Amino acid sequence: MAKLKTAYFCQNCGTQYPQWLGQCKNCGQWNTLVEEIVEKSSSKSYSEKSKQHIINIIEVETNEEARINTPSEELNRVLGGGIVLGSVTLIGGEPGIGKSTLLLQLALKMKRKILYVSGEESASQIKMRADRLTELQNPNCYLFTETAVEKILHEAKKLQPDFIIIDSIQTLQSQLIESSPGTVSQIRECSNEIIKFAKETNTPVFLVGHITKDGQIAGPKVLEHMVDVVLNFDGDRNHIFRLLRANKNRFGSTAEIGIYEMISQGLKEIKNPSEILITKKWEELSGNSVGVILEGNRPMLIEIQALVSSAVYGTPQRSCTGFDSKRLNMLLAVLEKRAGFQLGAKDVFLNITGGIKTDDPALDLAVVASVLSSNEDVPIREHFCFAGEIGLSGEIRPVPQIEQRISEAEKLGYEKIFVSNLNKIPKRKLGISIVEVSKIEDFLESVLGV
Repeated sequence: MAKLKTAYFCQNCGTQYPQWLGQCKNCGQWNTLVEEIVEKSSSKSYSEKSKQHIINIIEVETNEEARINTPSEELNRVLGGGIVLGSVTLIGGEPGIGKSTLLLQLALKMKRKILYVSGEESASQIKMRADRLTELQNPNCYLFTETAVEKILHEAKKLQPDFIIIDSIQTLQSQLIESSPGTVSQIRECSNEIIKFAKETNTPVFLVGHITKDGQIAGPKVLEHMVDVVLNFDGDRNHIFRLLRANKNRFGSTAEIGIYEMISQGLKEIKNPSEILITKKWEELSGNSVGVILEGNRPMLIEIQALVSSAVYGTPQRSCTGFDSKRLNMLLAVLEKRAGFQLGAKDVFLNITGGIKTDDPALDLAVVASVLSSNEDVPIREHFCFAGEIGLSGEIRPVPQIEQRISEAEKLGYEKIFVSNLNKIPKRKLGISIVEVSKIEDFLESVLGV
């Protein structure tokens, strides 16, 4: 039996201390150190007969990563083309957002041998959720309700599944660590065992992770460094849309986004989000505009709503939903300095419909159009859309991949798109009129006639 000792771990960042402290020196949080019993690792001598040896990088043979193509096109896009064999993916999100539903749908849709491990629900509860997804059925989906990581890996070796889903990593515990499930040492030890099993057997593993009130995945920060892919599944509870983003991906881009719609039968993929995110208005209203953004390689059209009114309580309010409030303040300052609009004494409210959050600077032009449309109470034509970044001197700056943005607007039937005159406009014949603008003053005159 190895000699045991106690140590103090920060429950926020996972830093280890030999004695208790009131404040963690690493993350600065107070009263987060908890005493845990840890196993003292014995020193190992390295044998000269080790299989590993130094090799020149030129001599290394490269093979393309083998991937499992999933039935979900949105998940394939975010993962970079499918699930890599032997990879460990951590997916986090708020309670009730749909993490377990997403992975259960994946297990039921795939025609492969799946091991679904749950430490939070019983087998009957999982079956009730599976019955709700009536059109999905996989005879090779196996359930195992267990929290001991040794038993889980033992059964996985006997079953030899094509991939494993574990819901959630915070409920697992190892017999080697004498502490409660969910603590830093338990999460670290269980994750190490699972990652080791995944690499040795070439079995992909999905881990569900709880998040803290700050929106970070609970447990040690080192957990996100250990896994291959970190996905974030989020959305607004007041809206039916859910967004899947990659915060880390060793096998692909982190710029892609997957969009789902939460319905009674589970999560439905959104093939063309532009058609759903834009409201079909029966009449033209002031304060509404449409911007063309880019999420990864996917162009989308989203609707911007703005309301400008006189400040009643003295101090003007600036409220944003789905848009950076600091960038809105910068755009308002540019309008006041360069275009002469007195907005410093007015309340400005901005909203991106559908619960979408974006930081694409190409949305600047649509935001300015919405704000001034509401301020002047002049509606923007329904078939106008915008794609341009605004600089501090009031110039309209070019945005990347403008041809993809124009093609998306043309496909949805828009008649005119406003872009920077510095963009490389496609020379082919288009069914949409392209208006090139260089300064904020020229833009306002051509859109609103002010």
